[in-house]
Amino acid sequence: MENSSYSQPSMLTLNFGQLMEIKYFYSTLVLLCFMMIVVSNSAVISAISMHRNLQEPMFIFIAFLCINGLYGSVIFFPFLFVNLLSKTQVVSYVGCLIQVFCNHTYIGCEMTILAVMALDRYVCICNPLRYSSIMSLATVFKLIGAAWLYVIVLIAILVLLTIRMPLCGSVIQKIYCDNISVVKLSCTDTTASNIFGLLITAAVVGLMPVLTLMSYAQILRVCMKASKAFRAKALQTCTPHLVTLTYFVADVLFEILLPRFPSTMLPYELRVLMSVQAFIIAPILHPLIYGWKLREIRLRVLQMFGAKPIADLHNNL
Repeated sequence: MENSSYSQPSMLTLNFGQLMEIKYFYSTLVLLCFMMIVVSNSAVISAISMHRNLQEPMFIFIAFLCINGLYGSVIFFPFLFVNLLSKTQVVSYVGCLIQVFCNHTYIGCEMTILAVMALDRYVCICNPLRYSSIMSLATVFKLIGAAWLYVIVLIAILVLLTIRMPLCGSVIQKIYCDNISVVKLSCTDTTASNIFGLLITAAVVGLMPVLTLMSYAQILRVCMKASKAFRAKALQTCTPHLVTLTYFVADVLFEILLPRFPSTMLPYELRVLMSVQAFIIAPILHPLIYGWKLREIRLRVLQMFGAKPIADLHNNL
């Protein structure tokens, strides 16, 4: 049967389930999380953009990581907040596809930016004398552009494959739209979309951590031959990156594997909590582990909020 014999539903229903029993509590948490993410990430971005001495490759990559966190949060939290306070939890078919594209590009760009940051640390630690010439500002912005474009192209193809599928169902079994949830509603064979989805998983969730670990393996090799002070400085800059990568990869893998198991395998609240972690924990962690852990950013953020006198700041720098 041809796809044209089916009609797409104009609206899709989201499964908020037991969340609606105390929706005002959850909506308050969502609003507070969103405000915290916006303020903290904006502070780090502003500190880096406003101070010339922070406009170095490592700090620029951190700024774009925070920008990506804001992008994911703006797409996710307002939508969730409105649905929690609505009588019916629905989304238009077009709106769902837009959310699919935005959610997946956010997650993918997180992985690619982390991989580029690992490359930056590799060049800095393993080729310190050539670092300035290799990691020029032009190169930095080319790497960031490539990291975004790589993901955008892959996800755009995936969404186009999904758009071609006629849908027989209209209930998304999550509190937001993702590609696998929409594909499950299809009336036709989903093999092509499933195969391409696996290829994207391998190209982003598989390849990017491998490239990152390869960079850190080389860094570790150099550190083993270096002085104790050099090792300590290298670990100080690399540890936050590894923490972020480990957490994010584990969370994304959980999201990929969870739909393959029966929905009764885990309690509903735990499934919802695990499914939204990538949109909550990562954007909160970035300004904390980079903005607070790295002294240069911390001092500038404190200066912005008037918590540290400018003279004292200059004495510490």
